[in-house]
Amino acid sequence: MASIFGHGLVAYTVAKVADSKTSKSLVFLAILSSILPDIDVIGFSIGIDYLHPLGHRGFTHSILFALLWSALLTFFFGKSKKLIFAIVLFISTISHGLLDAMTSGGKGVGFFIPFDNSRYFFTFREIKVSPIGIENFFSQWGIRVILSEIQYIAMPCGIILLMHYFLSKKLTSNNL
Repeated sequence: MASIFGHGLVAYTVAKVADSKTSKSLVFLAILSSILPDIDVIGFSIGIDYLHPLGHRGFTHSILFALLWSALLTFFFGKSKKLIFAIVLFISTISHGLLDAMTSGGKGVGFFIPFDNSRYFFTFREIKVSPIGIENFFSQWGIRVILSEIQYIAMPCGIILLMHYFLSKKLTSNNL
């Protein structure tokens, strides 16, 4: 998996680009949604096999889960601009699996669970897989993860946010 920092940064970027005046609650829910799929690591402690549909990178990393989760949050928290709210939450949630499919480790992502239990990776797999557990993150391995996420997640997100900022400023000044 990418780290929670990488997942959260993608969600923040999605929320800000979708609506630069995004509410704090939507940004919070987007970041939460981008991290939530890794709740499946609980399965390791209760004996669920990695490749089981409920195992790591299984159902909680699927397209169906992202749809259900974003619909649920939109129903309970989407006050206005419900379509933008739902889209931001869906993209934030599914981005978790997309990033994980670009990592250098694991056994693939179950994008189509429960309809198909196959696991997938993308051909681009340059993001270093993050260790599971906070104690392992503060190590040489964790440093390699952060460096790869700076290159492949933070820099692209930064470029997108800067472009969005300057384009929205230009559009605002042209409308005056």
